[in-house]
Amino acid sequence: MAIIGILAAIAIPGLLRARQSGNEASAIGSIKAITAGQTSYASTCGRGGYAQNNTDLAKAPPNGSPFITLDLEEADQAGHAKSGYQVTIADNNDATNGDVTVAANTCNGSSANSRLNYFARADPVTRGETGVRSFGSDRRGTIYFETTMPVANPIPDGFSNFIQ
Repeated sequence: MAIIGILAAIAIPGLLRARQSGNEASAIGSIKAITAGQTSYASTCGRGGYAQNNTDLAKAPPNGSPFITLDLEEADQAGHAKSGYQVTIADNNDATNGDVTVAANTCNGSSANSRLNYFARADPVTRGETGVRSFGSDRRGTIYFETTMPVANPIPDGFSNFIQ
């Protein structure tokens, strides 16, 4: 029994770190998928503007497919997460962010106007357990991270914690 206890004490922290690492890799992949979806949305439905929420990005245009998958649409709703992370899209709080196309004129019937910028964030459901780092991105496409708090909205110019 003592040997099993010692082996468990050694193995369990390693397994938890591996799970966190896998969750973080999934969160980075989610941010990349949102960035790609936003690029497609802007060039087809948003008339140069970006979607301001997961639901609008998950709506398919006529004769097309959604810009993000259903699991990413649900990952911003209370009680839903994707691999231990809440994944959200929001309006960028930058004072220069403005409307590009009214919602009624988007090709997929978006609920919000398309805008000049967007902000995507992936935050661990329980910091330290499901993940350590928070990730964020905007129209620049660079993925930024923070280890102690969510990435700021908007991401400041010159912020140096980035992955790509």
